[in-house]
Amino acid sequence: MRRPGHRLRGLLAAPLFVAFAVVLLAGAAVAQSLEKAEVRYQGWAGQVTFPELAEDLGYLAPLKLKWIGNTISGPQDIQTVATGDIDIGGAFYGAIIKLIASKAPVKAVIGYYGSDDHTWQGYFVKEDSPIRGPRDLIGKKVAVNTLGAHLEFVLREYLARGGLTPEEIKKVTLVVVPPVTGEQALRQGQVDVTTLAGVLRDKALERGGLRKLFSDKDLFGNFTGGAYVLRDKFIRDNPNTARKLIEGTAKAIEWARASPPDEVRARFEKIIAERKRNEDASSIKYWQSTGVAGQGGRITDGELQVWIDWLVKDGLLKPGQLKASDLYTNDLNPYGRAAAATVPK
Repeated sequence: MRRPGHRLRGLLAAPLFVAFAVVLLAGAAVAQSLEKAEVRYQGWAGQVTFPELAEDLGYLAPLKLKWIGNTISGPQDIQTVATGDIDIGGAFYGAIIKLIASKAPVKAVIGYYGSDDHTWQGYFVKEDSPIRGPRDLIGKKVAVNTLGAHLEFVLREYLARGGLTPEEIKKVTLVVVPPVTGEQALRQGQVDVTTLAGVLRDKALERGGLRKLFSDKDLFGNFTGGAYVLRDKFIRDNPNTARKLIEGTAKAIEWARASPPDEVRARFEKIIAERKRNEDASSIKYWQSTGVAGQGGRITDGELQVWIDWLVKDGLLKPGQLKASDLYTNDLNPYGRAAAATVPK
């Protein structure tokens, strides 16, 4: 004969089973609504991208990321998106504008890096260097991670503000140097100026003997400097996947902005350890902030317009050739949609 308690346990278990089934069905529905099960991307050695953070936090599930390899160049990253070899990549706004001007069918979808009080790109010389201002750079060599990107544009803005003519600016030589060897190149005299940020900057300053010439923040204040892009076709053919990817990335940016830096650093270290790519994670302990100005990476016309104006002034774009609002969309970003909803009609 069954005891009453046995039946009671069965009655209690029934709602739990139903709830569990509902969760499973809801998860299956989400999975079926995604046009793609995985998204291809390139990583950065010793760093964690915001899509990677989003996946680790569970914001992308059931969508998966597929790592294709690493890069040290934003322009290369977005060019690889344009050719269809990866699905999402990020670069400096100026590089994005130039790519779209060349008829590449891509669109900026979420800002992901920039400069603030804690996170910025600095241009450094040796402490005893005679270089003190823009004009002193004529005939000198400056290390940058890649050509046609953030560091080149900021340098040229610095030189232009210093009164150098286009002909004089051309006499400043850019040397492509991997960021991890930038300090060494400066100390060994291979270049006259090197660019340093984050851990590489902080470690170099700890060792002493270097002096900051200027920084991007000195010129532009706090700003978002670049965005992730998606192909127009990817957005059109995979609307649910695209939205899930950018929503999750936006949430990850806000998580990193709201969480104590120690907690973010610990999460980054865990991600790097678990992905087993044989990389050095020591730089993570120097992470301080996202550098992203807009909530959730929301993009604004102004972020792009400053670089459109610069490219026009430099003769690389024709006046009126591109309109800022045509180069990006906030429609995939919940923070962008929320901001748009509050704008008076």
